[in-house]
Amino acid sequence: MIIIKVYCGDDFSEGAKAMKVTKAQARENRERIVETASMLFRERGYDGVGVAELMAAAGFTHGGFYKHFGSKADLMAEAAACSFARSAEQSTELNIADFIKQYLSREHRDTPAQGCTMAALCADAGRQSEVIKQTFAVGIENQLATLADKDADLSKTEQHQARANRIAAFAQVVGAIVLSRACPDDSALADEILDVCRTKILGQYDQ
Repeated sequence: MIIIKVYCGDDFSEGAKAMKVTKAQARENRERIVETASMLFRERGYDGVGVAELMAAAGFTHGGFYKHFGSKADLMAEAAACSFARSAEQSTELNIADFIKQYLSREHRDTPAQGCTMAALCADAGRQSEVIKQTFAVGIENQLATLADKDADLSKTEQHQARANRIAAFAQVVGAIVLSRACPDDSALADEILDVCRTKILGQYDQ
């Protein structure tokens, strides 16, 4: 005797629901890996953490990595894009002066894993593939755009100058964090770099 089981009504819904839960869990797992990678890469650099250690930190086995990503480089690009998007979102409510004050704070300097990807990984990105470099270029452009919310009221010439000012300020704040982090944590110079650059850059916007 052949028994054919037909799913209908609630039975089918439950089966579909279980499938959706599985897909949702897979997405959550991937997001956890990306988030963990984003923090570890910013803290240690791209060469400072391997796939096995990264997966263990996220709570998974090494073998599970390739169910989600084709290579470590793929994860590097996605983790960078994720952190860039989050930084841009957090900057949405800030004007350029508030952004500079927050960026050049001791708190930001001392927490690279939670801080700006550009300050933590730009030097590393310069030695990576074109895909990684393109991810950084898009991230930088989006951050500049986030800080340009009032440009619509300016003339074309003024918009061009405002963008140039933002690029210069952005390069300065990133460089200041990089230099400060290169000094010992208890170094007076580490604080001096932040204080001097913050004062100088904000002074340009007060003129």
